Amino acid sequence: MERIIIDTDPGVDDAHAIMMALAYPGVKVEALTVVGGNVGLANTVANACKVLDVMAADVPVYAGCERPFLHPAENAAHVHGDDGLGDAGLPPSQRIVESEHASAALVRMVNEAPGELTLVALGPLTNVAVALKLDPALPEKLKRLVIMGGAIHAHGNTRNVSAEFNIYADPEAAYLVFEAWPQLTMVSWETTVAQGFPMELMQEWMAWENPRARFFRSIITKTLLLLGQKFGRPLFYGADELAMAVALEPEIVQEVKEHFVSVELNGRYTRGQTTVDWDDFTGLPANANIILKVDQERFVALMEQGLA
Repeated sequence: MERIIIDTDPGVDDAHAIMMALAYPGVKVEALTVVGGNVGLANTVANACKVLDVMAADVPVYAGCERPFLHPAENAAHVHGDDGLGDAGLPPSQRIVESEHASAALVRMVNEAPGELTLVALGPLTNVAVALKLDPALPEKLKRLVIMGGAIHAHGNTRNVSAEFNIYADPEAAYLVFEAWPQLTMVSWETTVAQGFPMELMQEWMAWENPRARFFRSIITKTLLLLGQKFGRPLFYGADELAMAVALEPEIVQEVKEHFVSVELNGRYTRGQTTVDWDDFTGLPANANIILKVDQERFVALMEQGLA
């Protein structure tokens, strides 16, 4: 049995990624640790509970950090809706959120089962960085850390155009995590774009008539409209879904590179950029397994499994 903790800021694609994990046989989701990111913490916590409701899953939810280490929080409500789930008007969940802080819970769970837990980080890395400060030996005790974050070729998706949102949202937290981890697995924005899939496939999923697919249809509609109006793209990109696929099935990876990755903290236009030492000029040891390509057919199958 593979055991995972999901650190998340739901978020439409976070919601789908969580559904994928809960639907995957042989995997136990031990907890959702929630951070502010795509929208504020109150909404991301509420959204985590709503996803668990639709999946009828008994998983504890821990609320974590509301804002980044240093700078005011920014969000992606223009993509995910003001509530984070496409402004779908979903009824509130009646679930009780745990009283323990997400970072403290993460440290506790990892120390209770050293070497057994995989952490899948789908949002800003604030909770993970705080946990690291609470327990600097955390990287040695986790089985694996998989993050959705970074722009490995400086082609980001934020106002700082070379930065990806999750890293840009809290660069200081990301810096601490990348500096501390001997070898994390990194699923970047550019890899997400390279693994896009036709909008026609998305329309097929939205036509399915079951509770999970109806939930997905209700939360994704606004995002699809935005993508069509703003970008005119014929493809849909599943960033958090891709990271979750890599976490659930490591064998899905077809191309990966190991290099040193640093996080820029000060650049006027590059704050939050993840800089990859592609040619190993620094001589610093590789701290990231950079995912470049996955089995697309299997990736789609895993996404469909979460909706079936």
